[in-house]
Amino acid sequence: MTRLSTLAALSLALSAGAASAQDLSAYNALATNLDGAVQARAQSAQAALTRLDAAQTALGTLAPTLRNQQIVRGLNDAVQGARASLARTPAELEAQVLLARGLMRKALYDQTLAALAAAPENSSAQLRVLAREFGVTGQAAQTLTQSAQGGRLERTAWQLQRAAAARVTAALAATRAEQTTTSYVNLARATSWFTTVQDASGVGTLRVSQFGDALRQLTAGDTAALATSLTTLRQGTAALSRSLATPPSATPAPTDPAGTPDPTPDPGTAPDNTVPTQPDPGTSPDPAPTPAPTTPAAGQLAQAYAALGRAQAAAGHGDAAGARDALAAATQALARVPSPLRDTAAFTGVVGAAEAAQGRSALRVSDVQALIAGLAGAERQAAGQASSALDAASLSTSRWFSGWLRVLVFLLLALATAAPLYLLNLAFGGRNTYWRAIMAGLTLLMLPLMLEGVFGLLGALGDAFGAGALRSLTNLTLSQGAYALPLWALLGAAAIGLMTFGFRGLCEQFGLLGAGSSSKNNTVETATTVDWDEEL
Repeated sequence: MTRLSTLAALSLALSAGAASAQDLSAYNALATNLDGAVQARAQSAQAALTRLDAAQTALGTLAPTLRNQQIVRGLNDAVQGARASLARTPAELEAQVLLARGLMRKALYDQTLAALAAAPENSSAQLRVLAREFGVTGQAAQTLTQSAQGGRLERTAWQLQRAAAARVTAALAATRAEQTTTSYVNLARATSWFTTVQDASGVGTLRVSQFGDALRQLTAGDTAALATSLTTLRQGTAALSRSLATPPSATPAPTDPAGTPDPTPDPGTAPDNTVPTQPDPGTSPDPAPTPAPTTPAAGQLAQAYAALGRAQAAAGHGDAAGARDALAAATQALARVPSPLRDTAAFTGVVGAAEAAQGRSALRVSDVQALIAGLAGAERQAAGQASSALDAASLSTSRWFSGWLRVLVFLLLALATAAPLYLLNLAFGGRNTYWRAIMAGLTLLMLPLMLEGVFGLLGALGDAFGAGALRSLTNLTLSQGAYALPLWALLGAAAIGLMTFGFRGLCEQFGLLGAGSSSKNNTVETATTVDWDEEL
């Protein structure tokens, strides 16, 4: 289950006093890589993981310049949750990134307005980034700059709050009371934008926790309760928009320009810090298991899924050593999962399989995929839901048909492919064009098996002896990743074409196709000895 400890930080504000400037280069890098991870996930989980690694590095640079350390912790949890979501759907990654971006805007909003109050002449760069983040462009951006430079910070805050409120309204309008990916992402987007306006005077009784409740209802498939929550959220957002319809009267710059409360969060408004897992719209209405979000299991499972995602990415490009290191981290996280989940037989099986894979040579992508599927199945069983028998079978199979056994089996099969090809050539020779086409087609059909056997062995030897060049040869097998599927399809198409050409030519020579029998066919029928190589 993917978790983010982010929503608890949404009701936090910055302390009064002098404000240090944020590292805008790190902020921009963090924003670019988070958004880029969402775009890259549609093509490759590995590419998305690379962007998330860059985002984590940028966050490490940005964090020391953020005044609110609870938001820093929330951002760290958000990035880790985004990593864990790589093992699930692209929509879940997008939702996690949206909530992380909401925390970023909240920190930038509070800190920039505090900096404008203290030293407006030194805050123009932050103001430009803030305007871009809120979608304030053109004449509206000029007005925002003029208000800030003129000391009218209440009007500056009003303009930004109004822009964010419009985004909340639009996202809620696009959300339907149905368990779909589109509604899930739009509701997460609304939650993200409400982050920055939750402290506005016109929010009334609207709280971030209400958005979290709606997300959980959507995840659980409780569409009746979701419809009621959406109505409440839309009414509250409409009231907020009405309160922001007119700008505030011109007053001297307040000491707290952001209009934020004391940095100690109000325990009455702190929401449940959970982002529910996105529902699968293609499945039955039975919801995915959603354990209690405040239990310690949630955080440990998120860490385990994140580590398994890193292990899968490493195994996907032949880095078996890196995959084993990530599996070690996943095993440690699984060991800290409390009862009742850890007491189930399915979870015990996953832990045992992870420990076995951690010390396995010739680790492959399918080994890690089986662990991820097994862990998801254990969650479902613990929640009283039906789990996939195929996932359980994959986990069981990966415990014995893997490592050197898999390598040797495919090596023997690769060597065995030479036998039918040799016998075919021995029986019919190689001078006939059609037989050569048939032999070439059979070779292409068996080429994936040959590649798996030869390069699987070389990759395993490289892993055993620490030879990076040999280890990377595993990437030449067609079972390693999605990049090999088009090549496999091309080989299959070429094989079918060659064999069709060859067999059609033979049929024509035998008179089975075309305009009747040829003189050669008569010779074949009457001769006591048939020389296949020359007659065909």
